Amino acid sequence: MAQNDFEPRHLETLDRDLGRFSNLEKATAYVARPTVAPGIAFVFIMLAGLAAALFFGQTSNTLVVVVAAIFGAYMALNIGANDVANNMGPAVGANALTMGGAIAIAVVFESAGALIAGGDVVKTISKGIVAPESIETSSVFVWAMMAALLSSALWVNLATWIGAPVSTTHSVVGGVMGAGIASAGFAAVNWATMGTIAASWVISPLLGGLIAAAFLWFIKARVIYRDDKIAAARVWVPVLVGIMAGAFAAYLSLKGLKHLVKITFPMALLIGLVGGVATWAAMIPVIRRQSRGLENRNKSLKVLFGIPLVVSAALLSFAHGANDVANAVGPLAAIVQASGSGEIGGDVSIPHWVMVIGAFGISFGLFLFGPKLIRMVGSQITKLNPMRAYCVALSAALTVIVASWLGLPVSSTHIAVGAVFGVGFFREWDSERRLKMSRVASPERPNLAPEERRRRKLVRRNHFMTIIAAWVITVPAAALMSAVIFYAIRAVAA
Repeated sequence: MAQNDFEPRHLETLDRDLGRFSNLEKATAYVARPTVAPGIAFVFIMLAGLAAALFFGQTSNTLVVVVAAIFGAYMALNIGANDVANNMGPAVGANALTMGGAIAIAVVFESAGALIAGGDVVKTISKGIVAPESIETSSVFVWAMMAALLSSALWVNLATWIGAPVSTTHSVVGGVMGAGIASAGFAAVNWATMGTIAASWVISPLLGGLIAAAFLWFIKARVIYRDDKIAAARVWVPVLVGIMAGAFAAYLSLKGLKHLVKITFPMALLIGLVGGVATWAAMIPVIRRQSRGLENRNKSLKVLFGIPLVVSAALLSFAHGANDVANAVGPLAAIVQASGSGEIGGDVSIPHWVMVIGAFGISFGLFLFGPKLIRMVGSQITKLNPMRAYCVALSAALTVIVASWLGLPVSSTHIAVGAVFGVGFFREWDSERRLKMSRVASPERPNLAPEERRRRKLVRRNHFMTIIAAWVITVPAAALMSAVIFYAIRAVAA
């Protein structure tokens, strides 16, 4: 009797939660209308400028900081519209999350990551690419940072409009580099740092793809290709969730708790280990309950990967917020520093109001303009189910977390999309491997025609080539645009 009494209340609570997500999805569809979304975005941008005026105070440079805050808010909106699609796309494409649920999770965790753990990468963007001491005056430095902000925001806005998932990190680094060259010549650029960052742009998508493919291979080998798939899932799904939780616990300890207590790297690893083991133990009965009555087939496994995929999407949003808030507020923090103290070579302090503009701008951009690219990343590159999407999200999260911990502004777009391609190309390889094995077992089976083999490719080659081309052109395009904008600002201000 107690169990029967519990079930209606439980279902009623679940219905209410689903109703909230449904309402959020309807709200998102409403604000995506041509006139509503830009209007809300404009209000946010103006509020960012007002906040800058209030918090910076009345000085001769207040107008400059207000304009910079407007540019920073505009950039943050574009990051939310473009980059966050790479985090939520796999979960939505796999039908593990509705669009409304994905937006709700991303808004919370993107903001938390930016506010808790965003400082280190901000410093790399604001003073690591262009040597401040090589620029003549603080005014010229401010103009260069403003040009970088505006050019990168315009480029990402254009890319979002045409439906291309470009890297906002590429855009802002290219903008900073272009403005630095325009203001002080090629010697102003820290080419060693640029070389390291450029290398990470090549390594990060490859690493993301390899890690995602490795996890998918592990799931196929240990779960999908087993005779008793459900029994295998009861063993390994809790382990996979534990790995994810351990990584998140270690990272949060290093980045979030350091403001309260001193935590060394070995201590953070220990916290991660404890968190991972605890999560693994907690997930064992959960997965056991979920697996009761499931048929022994691949379709049933999707249910068991629902919770891990949702949690991994939240983890990736946190990591993205920590890493990519730098693209919006790194140059803004440098402008505030130079405008307030006149110093352009010292350590950059990041006011809380600057971080808040970046965090909330990313969230607003996702809510207002994100669904278009979420659908593209989630369903138009390769077909994703919950297992594949989980591999993408976990791989991307681990890679971004390591990069953010090192203070390296890698592209989350490259990592996440590289992981999607890694899953897709692994599926092609595995399909070919199994087809060859079946031919060995049954030599009488006819070979497929070349046209049919091309049609059966599991990764859309046109998307692959388009995305690679967009990645290649982003840095020079943003740099050129930034140089032009810098010359225009200097001509007006002189």
